[in-house]
Order: sequence, then structure tokens, then C-alpha cells
Amino acid sequence: MERIKLKILLITAVVLCAVFLGHPAKCEEIPESQLTIPQTVSYDNCTKTYYIPSEKLFYLTLASISANRFEIKEMQSKTGYILFKAAGKEFLATVVYYGLNKSMLKITPTNNNYYFAPGIVLNIFKYIDLNLESPVESIPKE
Repeated sequence: MERIKLKILLITAVVLCAVFLGHPAKCEEIPESQLTIPQTVSYDNCTKTYYIPSEKLFYLTLASISANRFEIKEMQSKTGYILFKAAGKEFLATVVYYGLNKSMLKITPTNNNYYFAPGIVLNIFKYIDLNLESPVESIPKE
């Protein structure tokens, strides 16, 4: 089982490198050089609504956090939250169910201090946007 997880992470990393190196993402709101500099981030920039089922958004969020190499501390699929650590701060990603094909993702710091690098949140949203059309598949057991 561990080998399968390792293979999936490796494949994901290779695909992400190809995607990001082949098509550099551009942020219209904030210049890329400022994405890594800590600054006050608006709460509105920490939430985004998607027109996909909440279960798929949860798995895409989990994959995005993993792909960005953030440390996952705790997760619970039933309530739709993921606690993770990035750049020395803890964040809570919460998937909110709005209907059959509508859900929202909130990524907030656990200490309510919104002074952090905005790239943490924006990179998660970018990954999800890039992979919205990807199907969610289960991994067969060996």
C-alpha cells in the first residue's frame, strides 16, 4: 500500500512539474514575486466557489495540498476539513456543501492571523482549477 502511495505522489510530482514548467501560471491580482512575501491577505481571497460535487472538491484539495508539499496534520472526509502546515503556519481547508454540484473551499489560518504569503492559498486554488476536469478514480488494491 505504501508503494502505491509513493508511486502516486511521484507521478503527481512529475505531472505537476511538466504542467507548471511548460505553462507558467500567471496571477493577475498579485505579481508573482510578491506571492512568497508575507502580507495581509483578505478573507475574500481565502474562499472560492466551485461548481463540482463537494466530495470531488475535497479530493482535489487534498491532492493540491500534497502536490504543494505542505504537511498534512489531520483530515476528515465526512466533515470535509483538512488541517495542514505551510511556511511554519497551520491552515484549515474546509469544503462546504452547497448542493449537488456546488461547493465552496475556505482556506483560513488556524490562529486567525491573516498575515502570510498569499501564494499558499493561490497555489491550492490554481491546482484545483487546472484539474477540475480530471476524474476522481480509486486505486485498485494489489
